[in-house]
Amino acid sequence: MLPISAVPCPLPAAGAGACVPAQEHPRAPSRWYGVGLSAGLGLVAWQLGQWFPLVGGPVMGILLGMLWRNVLGVSPVFVPGIGYSSRQVLKWSIIGLGFGLSLGQVLHTGASSLSVTLVTLATAFAAAWGLGRCLGMTGHLRTLIGVGTAICGGSAIAAVAPIVRPDDHDTALAISAIFLFNIVAVLVFPFLGHWMGLSDAGFGLWAGTAINDTSSVVAAGYSYSTAAGDIATIVKLTRATLIIPVCIVLALWTAWRARHAETRVSLAQIFPWFIFWFLVASGVRTLGLVPDVLIQPLQVASQFLIIMALTAIGLSSDLRRMALAGWRPLLLGLGVWVAVAASSLAMQWLLDSL
Repeated sequence: MLPISAVPCPLPAAGAGACVPAQEHPRAPSRWYGVGLSAGLGLVAWQLGQWFPLVGGPVMGILLGMLWRNVLGVSPVFVPGIGYSSRQVLKWSIIGLGFGLSLGQVLHTGASSLSVTLVTLATAFAAAWGLGRCLGMTGHLRTLIGVGTAICGGSAIAAVAPIVRPDDHDTALAISAIFLFNIVAVLVFPFLGHWMGLSDAGFGLWAGTAINDTSSVVAAGYSYSTAAGDIATIVKLTRATLIIPVCIVLALWTAWRARHAETRVSLAQIFPWFIFWFLVASGVRTLGLVPDVLIQPLQVASQFLIIMALTAIGLSSDLRRMALAGWRPLLLGLGVWVAVAASSLAMQWLLDSL
């Protein structure tokens, strides 16, 4: 839509003075600007991933987005669409992946990964509590980084914040620390997986239990192989559902400590509903309701949406802001992350599933 100043000025009435143009207003932000930028850079990342398959389109998308944000900058008009692409488009891509997986495979993989997931969950909270105390971090910050590392990164922090009621500063520090190691994981995990000679199943379980955010799990998994990406996605979605019991326990603990206030938890608000629709899509595929001719296009579309969403996440990453977070939250995030990654590998070694 044209700005007001671009609208032709009407002719003045007889005897009236000269026409004065309306005051110029800046272009209003629109979701489509950011969606278009994310999709355009995503197409470039898709092609670069074809040329450099060892890196892959998802990693290229994050790198391109980060390069654009931190070199060229991002105008405010793009911000709503970038946020929409990084959140909603990612959910659509995961739902689309469900059309390529049978419900039996999803349930089997999720159930078989539960023991490793529970160990990494306990490790994250223990490491966050112990290392956080050594670093002199606040209890709220320890909780936020522990939850973010244990379950699903920024989404878990957002779900827990209304319960524990941290300062906005603590929330920002936790999200910055978690996001930094999400990016590092996408770049480092595939290399380490090949170096250790992990199978597709072993790497998928490792990535799904040890990388914080869903987007980074998907990126690292599919950078390793398609099979590893499928397994990593299922494991991560299983892990994400644990946000419900964790929020309930934290709510009870917060209410007990306050004793004079009742902390309520809305299951409808904290439940990751895109996981439900992922299972519906998988069920539709299992029942044979998706024509075979559509399965391949759906998978290709889902893979592009993943790259587009990861590009938007790269466009959201302000490296200067992360650097201002300070070294202690970053050290806490690093320590908890390394502990979780090591415990996942140790459990797989004990179970002989590497």
